[in-house]
Amino acid sequence: MMRDRLWRWARKNPGWRILALTLSVIIWMNVATEPEMSTLIAAPVQFKDPPDSIEVTARAVELVQVETRGSSGQLRDLANSRVAITLDFSRVRDPGDRTFTITRAETNLPRGVEFLRASPAQLRFHFERSERRRVPVTVRFQGKLPNGLALRSFTVQPSTEEIAGPETKVRAVREALTDTIDLSLISPAKPVAKADLYLEDRQVRFVSEPRVTVTMVLK
Repeated sequence: MMRDRLWRWARKNPGWRILALTLSVIIWMNVATEPEMSTLIAAPVQFKDPPDSIEVTARAVELVQVETRGSSGQLRDLANSRVAITLDFSRVRDPGDRTFTITRAETNLPRGVEFLRASPAQLRFHFERSERRRVPVTVRFQGKLPNGLALRSFTVQPSTEEIAGPETKVRAVREALTDTIDLSLISPAKPVAKADLYLEDRQVRFVSEPRVTVTMVLK
């Protein structure tokens, strides 16, 4: 119905028809006469749908150089398009090495921009089973207590923390370290300090908030 109304309106207003046709031709000529160019884009690597039971042990490449071709106007707009490489991990079911070939399907390039090649053209990842376990907390001190006091003993709560990550990485962790507690800043009236925890392997993470309370007994 709307199309019929527009058609009747256009028949009654031939001037508008000519103007619309002229504008269409001008726009088409501007697009058609834009020079075709090529450019390189540094695209970050991301992945979707990773299985809960499998983890990546290392990501050697975080950026891929993508060579594209298109009109100069299209390539100018790529700077605001946030082009990325998205790899589908949903089909990874078992530990081992997996190779992913980068094609246009792995990019989010706008329509009309041609994908020429990627460097590197393939990415390989090593997958391991995910594992969790608890490790002891090691408290670290520095400095001296005020007024000639000495540290007799201390307790830490919680005394262990649960960690998670790739199987071999988790099994290699022996302890969770606290940030250093400066004894010179401890109040004799309330010898308690809170400390954040740290894991040396960045591929292993804490399951809960990595923070403990250290209660000291002074003498």
